[in-house]
Amino acid sequence: MRAARPDQTARSTRLRAVRPVLWAAFAALAAGAVLCVFGWYGMSGERFAERQLPYLASCTVPGAALIVAGAVLLAHGRSTLASARVEELYELLVTAGTPPADTGRAEPVATSGDLLMIPGGTLWHRADCPLVAGKPKAVVADARILASGDLSPCPICEPEPAPAPSPAASPPPSPSQSPSPER
Repeated sequence: MRAARPDQTARSTRLRAVRPVLWAAFAALAAGAVLCVFGWYGMSGERFAERQLPYLASCTVPGAALIVAGAVLLAHGRSTLASARVEELYELLVTAGTPPADTGRAEPVATSGDLLMIPGGTLWHRADCPLVAGKPKAVVADARILASGDLSPCPICEPEPAPAPSPAASPPPSPSQSPSPER
């Protein structure tokens, strides 16, 4: 049997102290509810206010106070349990293993050289980027669209900057696209 560490001992002691608090909270809630019911029942049988006041003073008000006290104790016990669970989760994460040594450079998410885009989208991606991989809407992004500046590189896969289109590669403008003379 291995020895418990001091922080585990303190946590288990605190958890053992929470159980009585939770039991007291439930007992106060139950007793308060019973007193409120007795007070209501006693008051409902009396016609005059002077005869209802003793039930109000001896049952209903103390019952409401017990309900409030029980709610406060319950909230305290639950928050203590929650903090103990968070500490336990943190301990599990810390002892699960150490992260790999930081080399200063993160591994790329995608490495493909093919560039894709989604029609109507605002980003261009590598073909194996998780944002477009396997999507039937993804189409090949041609150099003219990339160079136009309408699309930005994806911040996830970080594709290479768009190549500038060569003037020889761009087709001449069609007659419908030629500028019209000013009138």
